[in-house]
Amino acid sequence: MIWIVLGVLVAWVAIGPWVLVAVALALCVPRIRWWVQDRIWIDWQRAGVAVAVLAAITGLVVLIPDGWLPIPQSPGLMMTPSYVGRPATLRPMPVASIPQNPHLARNGANSMHNDASASDTYEWAGPTGLEPEVDTAWFGIEECATLAFDTHDRLIALCGDMAGPTMHVIDPDSMRKLATKDLPDRAESDKRAWEDLCGGAYFYLDSADRAVVATTDRRIMAIRTSDADGEPDLTTDRTWDLTDAVPKDDCLIALMPDWTGRIWFETQDGLVGTVAPDSGEVKTLDLGEEIANSFATDETDGTYVVTTHALYRLSAGPGGAPKVDWRSEYDRGGERKKGQLSQGSGTTPTIIDGGIVAITDNAEPQMNVAFYERSSGREICKTPVFEDDASATDNSLISVGDGVIVENNAGYGSPVSTLLGRATSPGFARVDVAGGDCKVVWTSDEIAPSSVAKVSLATGLAYAWTKLPTWWGVSAWYLTAMDVTTGRTVFSVRTGTGVLMNNHYAALTIAPDGAAWIATLAGMVRVRDRSTD
Repeated sequence: MIWIVLGVLVAWVAIGPWVLVAVALALCVPRIRWWVQDRIWIDWQRAGVAVAVLAAITGLVVLIPDGWLPIPQSPGLMMTPSYVGRPATLRPMPVASIPQNPHLARNGANSMHNDASASDTYEWAGPTGLEPEVDTAWFGIEECATLAFDTHDRLIALCGDMAGPTMHVIDPDSMRKLATKDLPDRAESDKRAWEDLCGGAYFYLDSADRAVVATTDRRIMAIRTSDADGEPDLTTDRTWDLTDAVPKDDCLIALMPDWTGRIWFETQDGLVGTVAPDSGEVKTLDLGEEIANSFATDETDGTYVVTTHALYRLSAGPGGAPKVDWRSEYDRGGERKKGQLSQGSGTTPTIIDGGIVAITDNAEPQMNVAFYERSSGREICKTPVFEDDASATDNSLISVGDGVIVENNAGYGSPVSTLLGRATSPGFARVDVAGGDCKVVWTSDEIAPSSVAKVSLATGLAYAWTKLPTWWGVSAWYLTAMDVTTGRTVFSVRTGTGVLMNNHYAALTIAPDGAAWIATLAGMVRVRDRSTD
């Protein structure tokens, strides 16, 4: 009998949930059920031993520090490919460098969308798919939405669980936590925890290696990420109290410095404000429209904010008070689509070459990618993407010179949307703008339920966290690389299986050493090419 049990266990690990269905159906046959019952005999002593062993294993897992164990995987590894494609041939993209905000850490390492322009691009290389190595680190049920890299190339992570946000310094080699700082707990909200952006999604790393983060109790904290000897440390260096400026029933969403060093912030209910870093003076402007995304700033001292109704260019007026330079309404549709956190644009404004800023709208039956003049707010052009009634995004566009790459999140409502091999609507598209016209250059059928995709200009590849749908009921997740010029999938490497591998809107991040990092619901995943040392 023990061999039959072991055989079922091995088949379950290899094939997945259908094995359990087959076993259940077999036990519905009386003769088989009676045969099994005759051979299974469990007394209280054996049951007690089994419970004790299970308790010991559980206690051991709880006591082992975060990052020492890999993320648990779901069964079905034989039913999905571990690698598809071939190593990439490098095709660097000849695009202009993204302007460096002097008050941020180096571009590519300072925030969720990489820089003040929200370009989501890197000048350094990402994985090329050469015998890729996949490592994971289990943090329990904790997701790190935003990653940055300090001057020592350590990861600075803003993470969160059901209770609230936490900040960590993570070792890039061992994937273990080196320092931790608990931030104020999550406030009571009518939003579900996985849809709540208040104080737990965005932060930026400034030019002094401080993590500047908005908290749930309406403060801004600047946190040192190392001590005087350069060792990892998280100590509050400065705090700016916004409780007199931000109502108690509102919350901080995102923040970013402009080119003069003034800290800009925005709230969920549509309040936009500035903080003078030295004096702490706060100035605000109420836009009166919900905000559900971050924002961008440029070297002309413009701040670009998208609400659920319109795209704005703001700037600092006399005394630093925010003022509206222009406002451009877009088609917000008639409802909140499945795959978005609000009824409106799901993108952070992305600044691209030629004095242009880009967003998506929420039009029906297809959303549009829309381009605007940064100087005037005039709509240059817009074009629909993806299929009718299956077109939505809640992730930033990626700047690729004269155009952008957009991903489709239609159909993603929560981690439940991807259980048991299910997936959401495909895909990706590149849209370029030239001569006042928009053109869809290519589309891809890759499926990214909530990937915050990124581009490496050095490799010419777009990297995304993708899902392979299968009737076998196996939820397999992949790091997928697509050619930015053609949209062709170059390679996909399986990183793991199961709901714990779902990134749920956490940003894919490329480290300066070329490794790709992604946070999932249960920890961290690292993918890097085989070492050639």
